[in-house]
Amino acid sequence: MLTLKDKIGLVVGIANDRSIAYGCARAFRAAGADLAITYLNDKARGHVAPLADEMAAEMFLPCDVEDPDQLDATFDAIGARYGKLDFLLHSIAYAPKVDLEGRLVDSSRDGFGRAMDISCHSFMRMARLAEPLMEKGGALLTVSYYGAEKVVDNYGLMGPVKAALECAAQYMASELGPRGIRVNVLSPGPIATRAASGIPGFSGLIDDTTRRGPTHHLAGVDDVGAMAAFLVSDLAANITGNITFIDSGYHVVA
Repeated sequence: MLTLKDKIGLVVGIANDRSIAYGCARAFRAAGADLAITYLNDKARGHVAPLADEMAAEMFLPCDVEDPDQLDATFDAIGARYGKLDFLLHSIAYAPKVDLEGRLVDSSRDGFGRAMDISCHSFMRMARLAEPLMEKGGALLTVSYYGAEKVVDNYGLMGPVKAALECAAQYMASELGPRGIRVNVLSPGPIATRAASGIPGFSGLIDDTTRRGPTHHLAGVDDVGAMAAFLVSDLAANITGNITFIDSGYHVVA
């Protein structure tokens, strides 16, 4: 039986009730986990606070991963309150609009570097801070997309950034495995999140996935949440380094 009772989880990346991170947080909470939930800034707080209240989150913290002090403070607060962390979900990605909408070869050095820092390297920073809190093992999850493996029209800059994230997660799985810390990647199909709205032609991608995917329907945030809850549970104790598609089978279609 899947249960997360007595487990403490950190969820980073909820923007609103359409966020993948929100679907995952709901699944974690439904399975019995206690959650610490973060928000990006004061503007985002108003959207995230009601969701944190809904899930009875015991900790609600500001966490801008570009601010080292805020990131350190998040993990320090979890350590002070619980003395441990059992799992975390990293569900954040960013690229400057001008770089995201243009060709990859035209992307700016600064834009590419910032996208890589926020979307990829921040996961490594979180892992480093989580490791001392996972003395008895734990689970780290991040979120990618099929555009990391194959060229998807208009995905552009985020393709190589997500490819780096997937590769990093596999190296992290190797490095942290001896500590009992598992690292896995969720790869959902297209979901109408706020972040996805910035991808040109996104509605066409949804239509194509629905038409060509084997099940002919879209996976939603609750489908992703169900897989996330499984992967951080003890039922997945020997699953690490995986990139798990939750895309109604679209990734198998030529």
